[in-house]
Amino acid sequence: MITALAPAQSRIRGLFPGFIVSVLVAATAQFLSEHYGAPAMLLALLLGLSLNFLAEDGTRTAAGIAVTSRTVLRLGVALLGARVSVEMLGDLGAGLIALVAGGVGATILCGLLLARIFGRGWRFGLLTGGSVAICGASAAMAIAAILPKHEKSERDLVFTVLSVTVLSTVAMVVYPMLSAALGLTPLEGGVFIGGTIHDVAQVVGAGFSVGQETGETATLVKLIRVSMLAPVVLGASLLIRASGAAAVDGKRPPLLPGFVLGFIALAAINSLGLIPPVVSEAAGALSRWALLISIAAVGIKTSLARMLDVGPAAIAMIVAETVFIGAFVLLGLHMMG
Repeated sequence: MITALAPAQSRIRGLFPGFIVSVLVAATAQFLSEHYGAPAMLLALLLGLSLNFLAEDGTRTAAGIAVTSRTVLRLGVALLGARVSVEMLGDLGAGLIALVAGGVGATILCGLLLARIFGRGWRFGLLTGGSVAICGASAAMAIAAILPKHEKSERDLVFTVLSVTVLSTVAMVVYPMLSAALGLTPLEGGVFIGGTIHDVAQVVGAGFSVGQETGETATLVKLIRVSMLAPVVLGASLLIRASGAAAVDGKRPPLLPGFVLGFIALAAINSLGLIPPVVSEAAGALSRWALLISIAAVGIKTSLARMLDVGPAAIAMIVAETVFIGAFVLLGLHMMG
């Protein structure tokens, strides 16, 4: 029995140094975030980029960092499902649900269109458009899992995660002021903030900085956007396979990654009321830590010099997508009176 377990124990020992480095970077980022107010996701990514030498071939930490960037990420995205339920949809109403869903779909199409205009590949358009439309860094990493891989996949993913985190931080400061300047009601302000800011943490911060009702509405709207992660990933995967797109190495991407199935399963169980609120909150906290650790690992894996090769067109694209979803939701609120 002990002999049979030896290979597994040896593999765990080999992966542990890279995993613990990623955890330490994530914990440092969280500490700095709590004391200085900067987003933990952004800090984890920047700290990780500064430690790229730990992911070089031959280092003791390289294998563990590579596995952490994939496996822990999948756990984090799956656990997001425990915070999603069908009941949320009834609380918002058909009109606002249609506006939120329309914003997600239109922003993804906007990303694909801008990719053609700026001479970028459709993969980059789907990656940036989906991350802006749904839930920032979490969506970027989930969509990246079903995209055919190419030589710049890792660079594009890190750029997207970094960009949406920075833009979310800017929006967290600017959007509450914009909401007040436009004279939006607490409900409208919550829909605007929850329907446009990329990351969940920044939505909560921006919403409750305005007021209790705005904060609760913004969080609800944001979780409805998060719930669209699974159908968007499935739809995109089906279209990719139907188009015959293949990776550089010839491997086909998965139809629906296992962690997305986990997301769907937890959302279904939560919709049936089988997950107590305290467990749902704990799953949300664990999900956030898993995503923070995986983003730290992704940052460590990535060369900053290579990421800077992405160019100004990519920056213009993701800023334009952010402006687009903001304008779409504001116009929708205006038309709904």
